Amino acid sequence: MASHRDFVNFVAEQLREAGVIRSRKMFGEYGLYCDDMFFAVICDDQLFVKITPQGEAAFPSLPKAPPYEGAKDYIWVEDVDDRDTLTALTRLTCLALREQLLKKRRK
Repeated sequence: MASHRDFVNFVAEQLREAGVIRSRKMFGEYGLYCDDMFFAVICDDQLFVKITPQGEAAFPSLPKAPPYEGAKDYIWVEDVDDRDTLTALTRLTCLALREQLLKKRRK
């Protein structure tokens, strides 16, 4: 089942304090970018954020699940109404992903 544009727009609005959020349609679902960093997917109107050690440490109670069959696990954010949690998780995740990217480039 494909995600609805209204849900994607709602999530993007919830994340407005985390940075510049944009979405990109991918195979009937959506990828989310914060300040041009790919950090999450929306599948079947559910938000899944990439797992980073920092995100896991800060939000250990959030469940992990694959967004689609055959995918690796992501952090599954069930409560997209919780703007504070969404913003904090997004900021931590994107910071960690940027650090990982810089480390790879230095090698």
